[in-house]
Amino acid sequence: MPEFTSYCAYCTTLPNGDPNKTYHDNSYGFPISDDQGLFCRLTLEINQAGLSWSTILKKQDNFIHAYDGFDIDKVAAYSEADRQRLLADAGIIRNRLKVNAAIVNAKALQGIRTSHGSFNQWLAAHHPLDKPDWLRLFKQNFVFVGGEIVGEFLMSTGWLPGAHIPGCPAGDRAREAGAAWSRDQPAPRG
Repeated sequence: MPEFTSYCAYCTTLPNGDPNKTYHDNSYGFPISDDQGLFCRLTLEINQAGLSWSTILKKQDNFIHAYDGFDIDKVAAYSEADRQRLLADAGIIRNRLKVNAAIVNAKALQGIRTSHGSFNQWLAAHHPLDKPDWLRLFKQNFVFVGGEIVGEFLMSTGWLPGAHIPGCPAGDRAREAGAAWSRDQPAPRG
């Protein structure tokens, strides 16, 4: 398999309909404003740790179903029986630490909604931060969040630059859609 210098370059080689190409072209780096969408992306990024993103994309619909559409209040109220149900679900990643992280992080998000109105408003209240400051903030509020998880979550939801290489049409669309990082940088001139 040839080496690629970027996710953008890799995705140009994929056929239409490939999950990575669809994600790159329509989701990666694009802003997400609703709490369920943000919680979903954070949970998927956590579940990707140690695995390929392709694996997560193929299981994304299963995750959405298993975690009640990422309804924060429902996941925060999960019982031990729910944990066992998730750990037995072959359609998702059956890792006790990752399942627990979703439940603990849902509870943290309930507090964030109380203090800031929404997860998106909490992110906006702290923007712009550099990646190390974001990482410290996430570690103060969430579990199972390291540098790669936080960085990818923030890039994939438009809060940090770097999701796309300059000139990538999907990156231009993410900028036009209002990615937060684009407010801090001038538009490229071409």
